Amino acid sequence: MSSLDLVKLMNQQDASVIGVIREVLPAVARAVDIIAERMSSGGRLIYVGSGTSGRIGALDASECPPTFGTDPSKVQYIIAGGDHALAHASEASEDSAELGLKDMAVKVPGANDVVVGIAASGRTPYTLAALDYARRQGSATIALACNRGSALAAAAHIAIEMEVGPEVLTGSTRLKAGTAQKLICNMLTTGAMTRIGYVYGNLMVNLQLKNEKLVERGISIVESIAGVSRELALETLKAAEMRVPVAIVMLRAGTTRAGALRQLQAVNGNLRRALESRQK
Repeated sequence: MSSLDLVKLMNQQDASVIGVIREVLPAVARAVDIIAERMSSGGRLIYVGSGTSGRIGALDASECPPTFGTDPSKVQYIIAGGDHALAHASEASEDSAELGLKDMAVKVPGANDVVVGIAASGRTPYTLAALDYARRQGSATIALACNRGSALAAAAHIAIEMEVGPEVLTGSTRLKAGTAQKLICNMLTTGAMTRIGYVYGNLMVNLQLKNEKLVERGISIVESIAGVSRELALETLKAAEMRVPVAIVMLRAGTTRAGALRQLQAVNGNLRRALESRQK
């Protein structure tokens, strides 16, 4: 095959993933609701997996603090082989059920937590053992697999099973299976954070303004929601210690930083509820 024919084939195969995911959206929605419910009660979301699956969980967890302003402890990950496996192959670790149980036990999962086990095959011993342990401790459990009727699904409260079909490079689950897993993880955290109130409309109001690009985005968000000039938005952001929700409440409610903080704390940081409570 020419290089163009090769990438066309891969693109055709990747396009099929969207339709497969469409079939499991009801299960994804149930997962979003239970994650939002448990996290609103002080719980955590914990991803667990090995290889590509573990790295995808780690990626999604690591992107929640900068995107939604969450504490790093709220969305966590466990990967077979530990953090070393993020950049180095650690295939042997995935066969150890004992290691999966041990690594999950360190997290002390409880009734307010949600654990998402990710495995393309749906039968990885490490992930199965970790998920089973979390369920026995009272955590809500979600299986994310690319095979139907998987052992992982049988061990979970909610099963998200997608038949993505054979990979264009046989057995390379970093391809369609990995793409499907990444898309689902995007939905789980974005959906749950939206339900909880970490976003406003389609705006990342809790993003952390840690570089020039993000500062500009923060200014734009304050301008848009508060209906003020760029100059006033930046001035208020500085007074709010560069916290977007605080600046917005200060402007919309005509209050001080301390007053805005009190209003946000009263509604667990939910900007929409803070603004609506002011109008009542």
